[in-house]
Amino acid sequence: MTADQSSLRSYVRDIADYPIDGVTFRDITPLLGNAAALAQAVDGMVEQFEGVAIDHVVGVEARGFIFGAAVAYRAGAGFVPVRKAGKLPWAVVREEYSLEYGSDKLEIHRDAIHPGERILIVDDVLATGGTAAATAKLVEALGGVVAGLAFLIEIDELGGRVKLGDRPAKALLHY
Repeated sequence: MTADQSSLRSYVRDIADYPIDGVTFRDITPLLGNAAALAQAVDGMVEQFEGVAIDHVVGVEARGFIFGAAVAYRAGAGFVPVRKAGKLPWAVVREEYSLEYGSDKLEIHRDAIHPGERILIVDDVLATGGTAAATAKLVEALGGVVAGLAFLIEIDELGGRVKLGDRPAKALLHY
């Protein structure tokens, strides 16, 4: 089933001036609450990388967990969480990245990915690209190969794709 963009878009609620004035937040909770729309989104993310060998899907905290686990199941791959600093219980690799107002850190377990494994990174939104680029760096630091990055939404005007370099990235919806 190919994702119908207009149908999926109807389940994304725009919230003006959140979290700060001038920002339109794309709220995906209506999409998550509708079984058919959620299935369509997951299927669409998987179909974008059909024919690409994937060993693991990496989901980025927190909404990337929702889509990533479902995509991993559909793709017949394992799931690996990337979390904010201090949330994983074992030895980690850490990557710091810049935000609009400061910085943050992401972590992954040291043994989650092995050299040569092909990884699909999944998150809900590609905005400025900092989180996605940091996640790709974590994967590559462990010797993994970024086979692609899949997003539900891309905010085109923020130019986040530039930070991903030549890594293949695809989004179902563009704003």
